[in-house]
Amino acid sequence: MENLKAKLKSITKDSEAIILLHGLSRTARSMDKAAKFLDAYGYKIINMDYPSQTEEISTLAQKYISEAVKQCVLEDIKKIHFITHSMGGILLRDYLSNQTVEKLGRVVMLAPPNQGSEIVDKLGGWKLFYFLNGPAGLQLGTDNNSVPNRLGPVNFQLGVVAGSKTVNPFLSLLISGVNDGKVSVSRTQVAGMKDFIVMPYSHSFIMQRVSVIEQALYFIQQGYFAR
Repeated sequence: MENLKAKLKSITKDSEAIILLHGLSRTARSMDKAAKFLDAYGYKIINMDYPSQTEEISTLAQKYISEAVKQCVLEDIKKIHFITHSMGGILLRDYLSNQTVEKLGRVVMLAPPNQGSEIVDKLGGWKLFYFLNGPAGLQLGTDNNSVPNRLGPVNFQLGVVAGSKTVNPFLSLLISGVNDGKVSVSRTQVAGMKDFIVMPYSHSFIMQRVSVIEQALYFIQQGYFAR
């Protein structure tokens, strides 16, 4: 959005934290651009790296999100925010369904499979899919027993950014409706979210687009996206 950057505000250095959670089959490096951008506004940034292909969602959430939150608790942090990409949002939903984060601020999820993805439904039985995505990837289907669909509504301040462009036409053919190549726009949404916006980017790169990062920070500061 034009002039959005001018509306963003710097805060007292390290008075608030933003925990970044990358997606499936990615590393913290995929969130480096967001980390650098957000750090410039004074936030303490914890760009959490976790082995997304090695364990189920609950195991990853409890171990690695707990570690990130602990880092914040040890310092004088007034609020703890989160920005997640893809499966990172499902890890956070799982974690917050079992744990309370004191001083929890706002959460922005970028391209989250909040109602699962048809990609898992149709390709999950392939050995190559498991090799590339591990046990957590198999938990992201669209059936009622998938992890995202068992978690229910959110009860925290959440903004969701969905992507509407694809760089993988083959995968897009497996998904109903407008999608980002991995998840449909409609399936990024979840009951209880405070705001929702669609941006013209693909699943693989949405977290690296400056306009998306600006919208994420705007939601953290204001509680809604800029229109």
